Amino acid sequence: MKLLVTGGAGFIGSAFIRLALQSPEDLTLGNIDALTYAGNLENLASVSADPRYTFFKADIADAAAVEAVVASFQPEAIVHFAAESHVDRSIHSPEPVIRTNFNGTFTLLEAARRHKTPRFVHVSTDEVYGSIDEPHEADEHYPLRASSPYSASKAGSDLLALSYFTTYKMNVSVTRASNNYGPYQFPEKLIPLMIANALDGKHLPVYGDGMQIRDWLYVDDHCRAIRAVLDSGRAGEVYNIGGSRALPNIEVVQRILAATGQPESLIQYVTDRPGHDRRYAITSDKIERETGWKPQVEFEAGLSETVGWYRGNAGWIANVRSGAYREFYDKNYGGR
Repeated sequence: MKLLVTGGAGFIGSAFIRLALQSPEDLTLGNIDALTYAGNLENLASVSADPRYTFFKADIADAAAVEAVVASFQPEAIVHFAAESHVDRSIHSPEPVIRTNFNGTFTLLEAARRHKTPRFVHVSTDEVYGSIDEPHEADEHYPLRASSPYSASKAGSDLLALSYFTTYKMNVSVTRASNNYGPYQFPEKLIPLMIANALDGKHLPVYGDGMQIRDWLYVDDHCRAIRAVLDSGRAGEVYNIGGSRALPNIEVVQRILAATGQPESLIQYVTDRPGHDRRYAITSDKIERETGWKPQVEFEAGLSETVGWYRGNAGWIANVRSGAYREFYDKNYGGR
């Protein structure tokens, strides 16, 4: 298979590439990434010399650049991870999420249509369903109720991708995953931010009362699910991917403090962000039924593995927390 991955230097994309290249199958893999603040080629150091792997530095919203890559590489499948993915950033500056998440998806779909790419998997998020009251869980037919510019941009790109199946008969599938965590995650999302701060003995900023509920999915489990959809998912279908472990944010923070040996006095409650969804909840029955995929990593084991990785990779954390990240961190939490 000739597989083209977008956003492969990011957290989930790089995990997918590392996992794919561990396989003994005959695979050629290309990676398009613009290397914005969260794109880090250190995440791919273990595969950079693999002769099956090629890196293309390109912005997915640049039609000419995407056309050149797809024309030269001629992929048999595209797995589309590339996105501006942080809700807080989208609140402060909505334009980049629209440009990358919606316009970039359009650019890729058009290139795939022109070159008759046989398979296209669009990677999305459970945030498109918005906040869900207990005891309900969203299946793939649940209404889309995006609450932030980020989730709205993903909901729009989901619908755009599905329209290419309906209108052009392209072999497109969409996946919607719950909150990912694991090694190499940029320290702006909840788990890596709290781990990094705890290891430094700094305050851990918790939005509101900390009772927002998220379903946690270990990144390698997510990647295995995407591969299952790539291999056997049906065209024109949406597949939810959940970790089946819903917890309040404050409990996750408390577990991180316990794992790092730090006191709960480091918790610092801050003003909640605008439009903060209270509860995400999805069912993964469809992907489990159709592909046989199930999450393999229990949250306790995954969190322990993740804390251990950040503890052992202080240099990686220092590199990514410099410059633009520090400016954003101060802007987002400084006034709260």
